[in-house]
Amino acid sequence: MSFRTSTLALAATVAAASFATTAAHARDQINIVGSSTVFPFATAVAERFGKNTDFKTPVVESTGSGGGLKLFCAGVGANTPDITNASRRIKASEVELCGKNGINEIVEVKVGYDGIVLANSRASDVMKLSRKDIFTALAKDVPVDGKLVPNPYTTWKQVNASLPDIKIEVLGPPPTSGTRDAFVELAMEGGCKKYDMIAAMKKSDSKGYKAVCHSIREDGAFVEAGENDNLIVQKLDANPSAFGIFGYSFLEQNSDKVQGSEIEGNLPTFELIAEGDYPVSRSLYFYVKKAHIGVIPGIEEYLAEFTSEDAVGEDGYLADKGLIPLTEDEAEEVNSAVANLTPLSM
Repeated sequence: MSFRTSTLALAATVAAASFATTAAHARDQINIVGSSTVFPFATAVAERFGKNTDFKTPVVESTGSGGGLKLFCAGVGANTPDITNASRRIKASEVELCGKNGINEIVEVKVGYDGIVLANSRASDVMKLSRKDIFTALAKDVPVDGKLVPNPYTTWKQVNASLPDIKIEVLGPPPTSGTRDAFVELAMEGGCKKYDMIAAMKKSDSKGYKAVCHSIREDGAFVEAGENDNLIVQKLDANPSAFGIFGYSFLEQNSDKVQGSEIEGNLPTFELIAEGDYPVSRSLYFYVKKAHIGVIPGIEEYLAEFTSEDAVGEDGYLADKGLIPLTEDEAEEVNSAVANLTPLSM
């Protein structure tokens, strides 16, 4: 270990120790940031927690998964979040950033599942798509006559003759969003590898393969609409020809206004996501800074509420908001990790 690395590690340890002795006087309310998808679930738990315990209601902010993890990993102390929500698993690079800033123990809590939907107004017909259709409509570069070229398609009918002759206009999340990460991995890459010429790149040029499969067009057909999924719903309601990308929970909450597209024969329903049949689904998480537990009051009790059967069980109050519950075995594993405050292992 170099002198500089050793000095940084010592400074982080001293900072953590100092926080443990002083932070109780600095803040008496849990601070939570992160995913816009997990936000409504965390907010529901925070409100229930605030009403049913002697602790203050936690402050929950929607910053996007990437933005939340950046704030979370900034360091230990009362001026940093205690918990961050994420609609994807933490990356190794983010664990490394946390470690550099003195956060050496993180508790990972998997809370359930969510489907990513491509939705439109109920005033329009339900779209029936494949992941290949989605990639072809939204990729920055696509195969044409055996070559990758800038995406030339302007209508859905040009993508697939069975689709309607309407302009490709999709509102979606920014790069800092876990929904965006999951969408490009599950939907875009899922369709990208259906092209033999691109699939062949995976072995010979893995970076090039990922760049092609994960790059979304920037010519106006895809519009970054920020982290506010409710705003996307409002825009779809006003424009029946447009589509939006967001989590199943927002579809569930706004089913009077919007509907999900059928992906490879499966609609985004609670049952099909839970059974693993809907092809664009992902796990939801939150991460806890172990150094803050026992210092910021109420964190362990908040974890107990969020992982309780009343919250995340099949008949829990979060299921009513669209959270797809874990299997019984997964729930037992999560509850054990929470009870023992088991540090994350990648």
